[in-house]
Amino acid sequence: MLPLGGDRLSTYLNDHLAGATAGVDLARRIARDNQGNAYGAEVAEIAGEIAADRDALQEVMERLGVGRDQLRLLAAWGVEKARRVLPVPWLLDRHALGRLEEVEALILGVTGKLSLWVSLGETRGGDPRLADVDFGELADRARSQLERLGELRTQAAAETFGRT
Repeated sequence: MLPLGGDRLSTYLNDHLAGATAGVDLARRIARDNQGNAYGAEVAEIAGEIAADRDALQEVMERLGVGRDQLRLLAAWGVEKARRVLPVPWLLDRHALGRLEEVEALILGVTGKLSLWVSLGETRGGDPRLADVDFGELADRARSQLERLGELRTQAAAETFGRT
């Protein structure tokens, strides 16, 4: 096992694992808060995919001997929870501006995840420990998530600001 923070790859993978952990929590909360509407159903499906992607990342880390940085994971968990209680105006308007900003936050996370899979495929795709990891398929799933989230973002923006 490589020591935590012992190399760039360990730091990179742990940063993405922390982001994935926060992303799963955010997606599940969006789905729960929007049960019964188009956002809830679509984001619930995406939340399941994000959780599967996080599992894939953890598998890659295990195969490469990269340990989990519990401090980073705790920080990501704390940031997602703190975001709920901060006195920002959109918290009072969850079904308009808040929804838009939360969908945009998911888009940012999934964009980062897409970069992760592409970077790993380009730099570690030939590593025999990762021979059966299909980075192209993982990247394609991230692209699909981005497309669906983009549609939800467009809908949320229209609901928030009105159509022009």
